[in-house]
Amino acid sequence: MTQLTTRSETPISRMGYGAMQFGRTVDEDGAREMFRACTDVGINIFDTAFSYEKGESERILGKLVSPFEGEVIVATKAPNDRPASADNLRDAFAQSRQRLGLACIDIYYLHRFDPVTPLEETFGTLAEMQSRGEIRHIGVSNFAAWQIMKAQAVCAKFGTRIEVCQPMYNLVKRQVEVEILPACNDQGIAVCAYSPLGGGLLTGKYAEGARGRLSEDPTYASRYGQPWMHEAARGLSALAQSRNVPAATLAVAWGARNPGITSMLISARNTAQLQPSLDALNLVLPDDLYAEISALSPEPPPATDRSERN
Repeated sequence: MTQLTTRSETPISRMGYGAMQFGRTVDEDGAREMFRACTDVGINIFDTAFSYEKGESERILGKLVSPFEGEVIVATKAPNDRPASADNLRDAFAQSRQRLGLACIDIYYLHRFDPVTPLEETFGTLAEMQSRGEIRHIGVSNFAAWQIMKAQAVCAKFGTRIEVCQPMYNLVKRQVEVEILPACNDQGIAVCAYSPLGGGLLTGKYAEGARGRLSEDPTYASRYGQPWMHEAARGLSALAQSRNVPAATLAVAWGARNPGITSMLISARNTAQLQPSLDALNLVLPDDLYAEISALSPEPPPATDRSERN
């Protein structure tokens, strides 16, 4: 397994912070407050992307990490709205480095699989950047397992490899358990998963009539619109209430407990909203509670109809 560390060789923290809301619902002061809350508890990986708020997320995060360069892991992603061609990658990467104020970016992800550009062009370009010391680790986000393996084979041609994968993972989005996590384990690829709260569904707030992304954003409404998902969220809230623990804390701790997850990315709009996720750092789920939570959602079916057992 790839051992992700800061440049000062501190191991990656079990949780990281996803800065997608920086520049959207979080201004610079709010971002600074949450960044401090994260570093105070030992979080040392911070994730952003070229496409978040037209670069505002990168710009704000860059200001925050500047005094900590080498002591934190900074990850960003290539654009998700254009082909991953050599020219596009070089241009976007130069912009990301400038916004972040970093000579070297620790993890550089492809934000999505590009079915148009030859993988040799895409990963050959990333290999060049890595050989020049501009990238420490090459990563992929939102790739299927077959896409990861195909890209890994191409990387080998250039003497490099995919070392990090960033998939979605939470109690009601468990598809990664079937093929992506086993593939990453087989290839020694670290996994930094995102969306442990399911767009806020697993905090329980929607059962109480609150509004948010699931009620206002058609993409999230569709992604988490199935009735069983909301039933699972209600069940999680009931378990949380019976143990006097926020549902968000249980949701994050559940995702982070999976041995295939290297670091779970959390996020929020303010420190009060962030705190229950931070509290999951110190919550060790006992086996029985982990099983109870897992039983709230269907285990994804196997990838094939045959296995060693049948």
